[in-house]
Amino acid sequence: MSQPLLQVDHLSIQFPLGRDRVFSAVDDLSFSVDAGRTLAIVGESGCGKSITALALMRLLPDNAWLGGDVHFEGQNLARLSERAMRRVRGNHLSIIFQDPMAALNPVLTIGDQIVEAVRAHEPLGREAAKRRAVELLDLVRIPEPRQRFDEYPHRFSGGMRQRAAIAMALASSPSLLIADEPTTALDVTIQSQILSLLHRLQRELGMALILITHDLGVVAEIADEVLVMYAGRKVEHQDVHGLFDAPRHPYTQRLMGARPRPGTGSARVRLQEIPGMVPAAGEHVAGCAFASRCDLANAVCRSEPPVLRHLGGAPDGARVACHRADEPLTETA
Repeated sequence: MSQPLLQVDHLSIQFPLGRDRVFSAVDDLSFSVDAGRTLAIVGESGCGKSITALALMRLLPDNAWLGGDVHFEGQNLARLSERAMRRVRGNHLSIIFQDPMAALNPVLTIGDQIVEAVRAHEPLGREAAKRRAVELLDLVRIPEPRQRFDEYPHRFSGGMRQRAAIAMALASSPSLLIADEPTTALDVTIQSQILSLLHRLQRELGMALILITHDLGVVAEIADEVLVMYAGRKVEHQDVHGLFDAPRHPYTQRLMGARPRPGTGSARVRLQEIPGMVPAAGEHVAGCAFASRCDLANAVCRSEPPVLRHLGGAPDGARVACHRADEPLTETA
């Protein structure tokens, strides 16, 4: 059996809080991504999704402590020197950030920024790199790419800026692309266009994709597998069909219930809200981190942290960290 393109084992990310206290932003996270597949990582803001992406790219702040292993194309990224990591970052492994205006330099033209990304990884002259940049702008469906090459980011709409950011990320045809909430700041129509673009580019270029989002509608469209995070830990991992057909963790069920549903008049359904708050940074929780917000929690839930385990009767590969996940599913709509 072939090895996965990316294998993450027991990833932990901690930050100091002073007086010998630490905050675990991510705790004992493991997952893999196969070539050409899409893994969606979902959860509320603050659950550890984006910091995981930064850890994979080795872009964590200097005061962060990174533990575990990140094996990618035969190398353990967690153990590489910064010089060696620069040869991987952008060349084989690339990222799209959620705010393209923050990712793009406002005083350089779009074309110059893509040319810089191309020449950082390929031995091309200025003119050859410019031709490659124009090809990338055309690849991401920016109209009149030769004319747009010389424009500045403020002349682009939000959707066009995100397309330009995607073009930069694809400059060296990476084998794995991380998209960190790439449609958050865009309206619904543009969101759909960007998602369709990513899905098309993935098929055409044969890339693997890690999609980080809190939007389950987005997940349903393009993901193959879904990893659900809560308070820095993985609480559920299923293929996309299994997750939407039978979510097993109470938190996942609550997320499903919070999705907007079409309906008019008496058919309208009130969105379910998740009561309570995510544990504060540095707060010690003896048992399940979701127990204070879960109406199924019992004494065991509040005293013993659940172990991620395979469920009997669940689809192959389904893993859930919940003491009561074997019980009948609760209603999520």
